[in-house]
Amino acid sequence: MSETTAGIISPLQERDDCLLNAELGLTEDHFSLPEGHFGMTTTEELEMAVGTCKQLILETPESSVERRKALVQKLVQLRLKLLDLKEGPVEHDGPGVRVVLGHKFVKKENSRSYQHHCEKCCTLIWGMLQPWYRCKKCGFHCHGKCLNSVTRTCASVKVQEDPTYILAICPEVGLMSQKYRCADCHSKLPFDGYANLPKKCDYTGYYYCRDCHWGNLVPIPARILHNWDFEPRKVCRASKQFLRLMEKVPVLRIQDINPMLFSFVEELSRLEKLREEILIMKKYFLACKDALDSGILLQLSERQHFVDNSDMYSLRDLLDLEAGTLLDRIGEIHTLFAKHVKTDCKLCQAKGYICELCESHEVLFPFDTSAAVCEGCAAVFHWHCFKKTGRECPKCQRRSHREDDSANTKTQAN
Repeated sequence: MSETTAGIISPLQERDDCLLNAELGLTEDHFSLPEGHFGMTTTEELEMAVGTCKQLILETPESSVERRKALVQKLVQLRLKLLDLKEGPVEHDGPGVRVVLGHKFVKKENSRSYQHHCEKCCTLIWGMLQPWYRCKKCGFHCHGKCLNSVTRTCASVKVQEDPTYILAICPEVGLMSQKYRCADCHSKLPFDGYANLPKKCDYTGYYYCRDCHWGNLVPIPARILHNWDFEPRKVCRASKQFLRLMEKVPVLRIQDINPMLFSFVEELSRLEKLREEILIMKKYFLACKDALDSGILLQLSERQHFVDNSDMYSLRDLLDLEAGTLLDRIGEIHTLFAKHVKTDCKLCQAKGYICELCESHEVLFPFDTSAAVCEGCAAVFHWHCFKKTGRECPKCQRRSHREDDSANTKTQAN
């Protein structure tokens, strides 16, 4: 048996590994430490090493099989260490916590769980008589005896790895492409009666056995984005758990998916305008000590993406918009923000504009509905005044004349 087979690192391998660490710019060998320890290594150093490792893989000739293999192994190790460092320690050693396929199962005992069914054997969980487990991430329930036979990966893993929706409406897959097996547990699909026929998931388009598809009803993102259709459809258990975890993740850029939706849904168009104006007001708050001290932007803490941008939406945003609660709430926050800038704060008031196209002394702000903003210099005017001039900004004209005069002066001097 060779040293490699026996699991012993030879001096040659150790030397090559040290050289590889040096090439990657690592100050120490992270992988000789016990699991979960990183010494003095920083996140920045690991990120740099990952980038360097990927570059070395691309530059290494295909004939250098051993070197490419070593680099790929090192890249996988670096990414795992970086992920652990960012996410913190995994809770696999806590009391009553078991980790299976990404699930974080918490043990439940002496509980009245008559409303739950085991998602592995599909029988009732008698919580008063037997221990059972529930995943803290996706809500997967199962008996203690079924824990080690769980085959479904936790939906939270997919959310972390690929937080995107299927944007095709119930894709046509077909049983033949599935080889007549369940898309989740891969068991052979039965055809022995109407009550035992395979069930189709309206989200993925795949067919499932009745153990993996309980007929849960949820709104489908693709139908909402393409048809503004919020009617719940039947989905499998895995899709239900994934959609629940993705509900508040802002990954939908409607302008790229279906821009016509803004024309047909008035509430969506109004919400977009409110968000754009809130982002303008955000600039005032970031320069205002009173606004920062009062934490006025925390009014949008439940929807942080509304403070960061104006074009990303979560599924929960669209559901609340259809329910009629979101637009009213954002309207109230918009009014509160505008009141601070235009009435309550003297510092923010001083950053207003006066329309130089008319004799009015009204103080204008870029987020006012009656205001027009020049795209060239960001000057603010009354909309009707700006329209009369053919949308020609006097400030931009003066700047253009000065540039022409300066160019003529230089020409005459030469």
